[in-house]
Amino acid sequence: MEPLEPAVLDGLRKYNTPTIANAIEVFDVRPRNEGFMRPEIRCIFPSLGVMVGYAVTLKIQSISPPGKGAAVLPPTHWEDVMKVPAPRVIVVEDLDEPAGLGSLWGEVNANMHKAMGCVGAITNGSVRDLDEVEPLGFHFFAQHIAVSHAYVHIVEIGTPVRVGGLTVRPGDLMHADRHGVTNIPLDLAARIPEGVKTVDIMERQIINYSQSPDFTVEGLTALWTRLRP
Repeated sequence: MEPLEPAVLDGLRKYNTPTIANAIEVFDVRPRNEGFMRPEIRCIFPSLGVMVGYAVTLKIQSISPPGKGAAVLPPTHWEDVMKVPAPRVIVVEDLDEPAGLGSLWGEVNANMHKAMGCVGAITNGSVRDLDEVEPLGFHFFAQHIAVSHAYVHIVEIGTPVRVGGLTVRPGDLMHADRHGVTNIPLDLAARIPEGVKTVDIMERQIINYSQSPDFTVEGLTALWTRLRP
């Protein structure tokens, strides 16, 4: 895949995730109830701000030991990670029922993957070693926090995964912060500022009127009807 210009990614980091979601709606390219993860995928380190990167996808299991000859990280894992342009975000589907018994993500994996140009991990499973990982500036978005890695091992690399109700494919552009995780269509990424401006013009009129000493319900109704017919 051809990565976006660095300036485009820098621009996306200026916006929070709700602003991104509103901007995407302007272009009417997908239903408004799609394109983002459900609230159970929580931001573990809100102080780290916005995360933007291209998805590297994995599937894991941890309830049972891997089969004979299998490894926690397959020998080709490093090469598979590097096939996706930086900045990279590892998106992990935990196949266990229930998910989250064993954590793939802790101090060691965070350090290794940060060295490979990864900026964070997103999973419906679990993460751990929070005190050690947060100072690295490595983002965690997860459904659970766990004690152990149990028998965690990778069972699939580079295929579509489903995390928090969102299907993520290798190379998808992910945007996440304290509000949650969304997917930005690659062909819209450079136009996000345009969408943000469109929404801001409309919302600013409503906010300014709501804060005005001349506010009336009748006036708000008229403004709302004009702006959102």
